[in-house]
Amino acid sequence: MKHWLSSILLLVPLACAADPGDALPRTSAVPGGVVAIPLDARADARPVATLDGARVMVLREDGRWLAVVGIPLDTKPGRRELVVGQGGKTERVGFDVAGKSYDVQKLTVAPGQVNLSKRDLERADREKAKIRAALRTYTDRPPASLRLLAPVPGPRSSSYGLRRFFNGQARSPHTGMDIAATAGTPIAAAAAGTVADIGDYFFNGNTVILDHGSGLVTMYCHLSRTDVKAGQQVAAGDAIGAVGATGRVTGAHLHFGVTLNGTMVDPALFLPPELQPSAK
Repeated sequence: MKHWLSSILLLVPLACAADPGDALPRTSAVPGGVVAIPLDARADARPVATLDGARVMVLREDGRWLAVVGIPLDTKPGRRELVVGQGGKTERVGFDVAGKSYDVQKLTVAPGQVNLSKRDLERADREKAKIRAALRTYTDRPPASLRLLAPVPGPRSSSYGLRRFFNGQARSPHTGMDIAATAGTPIAAAAAGTVADIGDYFFNGNTVILDHGSGLVTMYCHLSRTDVKAGQQVAAGDAIGAVGATGRVTGAHLHFGVTLNGTMVDPALFLPPELQPSAK
């Protein structure tokens, strides 16, 4: 690998990829975003790249290796480094992360809706570990596509990164996309993959998690029902369940999440632009 790679700057990552085409997600070098970083490595062997110890997707695209990297939402602006290995040699490849301010939502609710009982808290903690393990699934195969289908039609609300305060108390930022749809609306697999996990969880309700390969994982929450089983293979567009209001929600909708290298990233980067109503 050439040493100039360690000084790659990706403040505007689209410039480094020129036009990566329809095969890649839109890039955004901000917390919760995705960058595509060219790797100067031999064509005959796939290099291994990691960020903070987590395996990163590496694809062959237009005659070169690309690392497709998810940037954790809690990342501070500044320089980050991939560790890239091939043939017993290791290099560090740098990229820059710019800052981004996400929206803030402040709500006043009944105290019982904010503070969990000991029993509910213990359940949520147990489930969190199981869900986290499924979202960090890494299978050593490339995904069929990095451009995803919208799992349901409908307006997209409560955008990724939204910071919520309940009765003045900060809660974890929203790490997915909420899509408004009526209960019973069929939910489509956003891409071909394997069912990594299904479950009925305290916060997420009925949930399906799909492994698409090389660290790309999608999550579908609050379902009224699930139509798949763990380990099942699904094709893009296959029905995996239906929209519901299970778990800790106030109404029917789909919570849709996307994970790369074990971190939740902005699903909008992988989806076609939302259709807007025509002006009359």
